[in-house]
Amino acid sequence: MSKGIGRAAYKPVGVVLGLAAGTVAGVIFRQVWKLTAGDGEAPSATDEDRRWGEILAAAALQGAIFAVVRAAVDRGGAVGVRRLTGRWPD
Repeated sequence: MSKGIGRAAYKPVGVVLGLAAGTVAGVIFRQVWKLTAGDGEAPSATDEDRRWGEILAAAALQGAIFAVVRAAVDRGGAVGVRRLTGRWPD
């Protein structure tokens, strides 16, 4: 198979998996925030009633969770495309 087929097969898979990764990461973040902070809502950057430290901690946690979920989903998608096409997507 040509190199382009693996890449072309991964493109739509990557888009769908990216959307799913964002959704999953959001759900995980909300659950982790409830467990660690003890309140139901994570702070927004513009929430004037929250302290800087709380806002930055929430942003760092959310970013870390998103990065891990996205990497796992991207890697899984690439492995799936390789199994289907015989080539690793570039």
